[in-house]
Amino acid sequence: MAIRAESSSSIEQALASTPICADVSARAIRSLAEMGSTRRYRRGTYLFHQDDEGEDVFLLSAGRIEINSLSATGFRQLHTTLEAPQLFGELAVLGEGRRTTSALAVEDSDVWVVKGDLFLRFLDEQPSASRALLRALARQVRAHESLVDDLLFLDLKGRVAKRLLGLVSPSFEELPPDGAQLPAVVTQADLASLAGGSRESVTRVLSDFQKRGIVGRSGKRYVLKDVRALRRLAGL
Repeated sequence: MAIRAESSSSIEQALASTPICADVSARAIRSLAEMGSTRRYRRGTYLFHQDDEGEDVFLLSAGRIEINSLSATGFRQLHTTLEAPQLFGELAVLGEGRRTTSALAVEDSDVWVVKGDLFLRFLDEQPSASRALLRALARQVRAHESLVDDLLFLDLKGRVAKRLLGLVSPSFEELPPDGAQLPAVVTQADLASLAGGSRESVTRVLSDFQKRGIVGRSGKRYVLKDVRALRRLAGL
C-alpha cells in the first residue's frame, strides 16, 4: 500500500457521484474530501480483514474491490465486487464494532480513506447524507432478505440465473438487453459462492446454460445471451 497525492477535485467528483452526497453542497463535499487521503492498494492486498476494528470509511475511486467473508470452517463467501466510485466500510463505523467482512483489491485500486469519527461528524452536519445512508443500508437489508428467500424458494439454476442478472443490474429494476456482458471477470467459484452452491454443481448449471444458448463467453467474461430465459428461471 502507498499513499497517493490524488487531486482533491477528482475525489470531490467521486464523492459527488455517490448517493449519500447527491444533495450535499459542493462546499461540504470539498470539506469531506480534505479530511481523508488516497491510497493505492496493489492487486491481492487486503484493505481490512474480518474482525478488524471498524475505524475507517473508504471510497473506491479506481479499480475493483471484492467484499468477502470466511466461515468458521474456512469457507469463503463472496458478497459483492465493488467498482468505482463506491463508498464502503461505513457499517462497522456506524455500529462502533468489528468488521463482518474483508475487503480485497482484485486489481490495483485507488481508495480514499477517512477516519470514522470525521465521517460521523460529516453525517451529523449533513442530514441529507444521513438519510441517504439509511436508505442505502435499508436496501442492503432487503437484499439480504432476498438472498434468504432465494435459498428457500429457488433451485440452484434459478439462483445462478438471478445472480448473473444481478451482477449486471443489482436492483433488477432495469434488466440488461441480450448480449450484455458481466461488468467484471467472475469465476465459477465466485458464482458458486454467490448462488449458495458447490463449484462443481454451479459448473454443471453454467454448462447447461451455455448448451441452451442462455449464456456464452467473450474471453473470460460471461455474456447474457437470453435474458428472458434467465428472468424466467430466476422468477422475475
